[in-house]
Amino acid sequence: MSNASRRNFLLASLGATASSLLLPNVAFSKEQHQDYQGGLLTGQPKPLRYKSIPGFLSEEQITPHHSAHYGGALRSYIVADTKIQSSIIEETTIDFNAYGSLQRARTNKADSVLLHELYFDGMSVKKTTPDTELLSMIKNRFGSFEKWAADFQASAKAASGWAVLAFHPLSKKLYNVVSDKHAVGVLWMATPLLVIDVYEHAYYVDYKNNKIAYIEKFMEYINWEEVNHRFKQIH
Repeated sequence: MSNASRRNFLLASLGATASSLLLPNVAFSKEQHQDYQGGLLTGQPKPLRYKSIPGFLSEEQITPHHSAHYGGALRSYIVADTKIQSSIIEETTIDFNAYGSLQRARTNKADSVLLHELYFDGMSVKKTTPDTELLSMIKNRFGSFEKWAADFQASAKAASGWAVLAFHPLSKKLYNVVSDKHAVGVLWMATPLLVIDVYEHAYYVDYKNNKIAYIEKFMEYINWEEVNHRFKQIH
């Protein structure tokens, strides 16, 4: 394989060490871009759809998670993005090391914003179910819904940051993906359908150090209507 061919192959392949969420994603439809009303567009935290999720997460757990961790990531993203943009427009010189730190911070915080928005919107106070097409794809890929659920929970238990159910437009397959940092562990070009935050700040108020109980309870409060909507926009 020539160097050029190898480079083109790598660009089109699944990545496992860099972020796809911040980059323009060919898997996103035009409608999905138009639907987005989150912090990267508005500069303001996306409001929660609920104050608490009875039986799962209390208001005391959700509120600081949303305001401090999600909101803090958004504020840090805006600071980094503003500095980078200003340096470009004003043609100011930034030391290479400092510039690299800014670039990495912007990507990291932007991904944190997006993952948190997917996480919060992906939970529901009412019981929902996957639609027929998505359920069929899950069964075909994992053998059964129960086997998918077991693998998703195993992925979440193994992760120190995030676990994601994602659809990839090239392979046309679903993947449960472990991500230990906001910008590491995703699949390039893949679209997240379901996200669980497994950093301690996501569950410690309600579950202390019982991460497993939090993950298992999460499965009962998935907002499948939202997941179905995400799937229909890209499939």
